[in-house]
Formats: sequence, structure tokens, C-alpha cells
Amino acid sequence: MEKFIVIIGLLMAVCGANVSGQGNVKSHPAESEMVFVEGGTFNMGCTSEQGTECWDNENPKHSVTLSSFSIGKYEVTQGQWIALMGSNPSGVKNDNYPVDLVSGNDAQEFIRRLNAATGKNYRLPTEAEWEYAARGGVKSKGYKYSGSNNLSDVAWIDVNSNTNGSKSIHPVGTKQPNELGIYDMSGNVWEWCGDWYDEYPASPQHDPAGPLSGSYILTRGGCYFSEARQCRVAFRSYSHSSSRYKGHGFRLLLPSP
Repeated sequence: MEKFIVIIGLLMAVCGANVSGQGNVKSHPAESEMVFVEGGTFNMGCTSEQGTECWDNENPKHSVTLSSFSIGKYEVTQGQWIALMGSNPSGVKNDNYPVDLVSGNDAQEFIRRLNAATGKNYRLPTEAEWEYAARGGVKSKGYKYSGSNNLSDVAWIDVNSNTNGSKSIHPVGTKQPNELGIYDMSGNVWEWCGDWYDEYPASPQHDPAGPLSGSYILTRGGCYFSEARQCRVAFRSYSHSSSRYKGHGFRLLLPSP
């Protein structure tokens, strides 16, 4: 009888983990370790902790409510990219570095192949999901950067990324994580989002996904050669979806069931 109870308890624990959307069961070497992000409501854009550094496109500050999801604990690495795509586009090669020199279209192709291989429903985060996770979700402490007001604690950027005399990408997860245990959402590589760039609305939003079409895809977080202002959780950048730049990579998102 005791053995039966133990087995039932284990099954309930496993099922509970799946229902919560943590998505930590990996079936393919290209998959990322995922962190569950409980849904909630937050103020997106130029909030008070951003000080006087906000750009015009970070306004108006507006309320956003998001459903729960899971997001990559780390940026997709070169090793994970090679495991699925068979080659490595990055300039400085190391399996533990985030993959870069990939376009938004390249990231979408990686995800298409990963979903086909795993039967899962990975995608790029929306800009709102990215910012909510970077801010720490329901555990947010209101930091200017992802996980700290002291950028050097959490990010590789222009002033601390020198390796052998030049600025360089660093292995994922070597700085401190943010409140949710997510690494490198400020610095290391810019991260492609899944929505087209547009100006912010003033009205409250629920699970916004951006416009249906556009000219530019959003990127977030700054990179190893960015200045501090570009690594704030509210900073918005964008590029053509077909462009491949140094310091541009991505992070996976898995919607909750």
C-alpha cells in the first residue's frame, strides 16, 4: 500500500510540473533548460527606475497582462545550434557561447526544425514576454537592468567584455541571474523577439503580439559591445528580419499548456 501511495505521489509531482509549464524535460540536445514564468500584470516601457535614459519609443508606459510561459534559462548556445543545424555561423566559436550572426529568419528556422524534432511548440518570445521575464515577473524588485541596478553584476557589455585585447561574447550563465533565475537578459547578445516593431499603445494590453506585418523585428537586451543604456530592461531596438549581425542571438519560449 505504501509503495502504491509513493508511486501515485511521484506521478502527481510529474504531472504537476507539466501543468505548470516548466518544460524542463528535454528530448533533444538543441533544447534549452526552461524557467517557468508565472503570468501577471506589469508596467511596460519607461518606468521610474529607468531614470532619464528612456528613448522616445519606450513611451507611453502602459499596463500589460500576460499568461504564464516558460523561457530559456540561457540564450541558445552554439553547441545547441550545431546539434540541430549542423553548422556554426558564429564568428568566435565555442559550444558554450551564445550563437550569434543569426538573423530573425534563421532563429525561426531553428525553431521550426526543433518543433518538428520534439513535437513541442517553441517560439520566440514576444517583446512583452521578454520584458516581463527580464524584469523578474511576479518576483520583480524593480531593477534598471535584468537582475540588478549594478550592470556589471549581471551583464557582459562594452566595458567588461575584453578578452585578449578585444570585446568578446562570453559563455552563457557566467554572470548573476535575475530574480527568476534567468541569465544574460542584459548583455552578451541581442535577442530576437517574435513581433514586428511598432509604437506603443496607451491602453492596457493582454498578451500583445504586435502588428501582423512590418519592416523591422524587435531585438532586446544589448550585447557584449553595447553601452549600459542599451542594456536596460525597457530599451527597444530593431533590425530587418533577414539581417545577420555580430552579437545577435536569441532565446526560446514555450507557452504553458
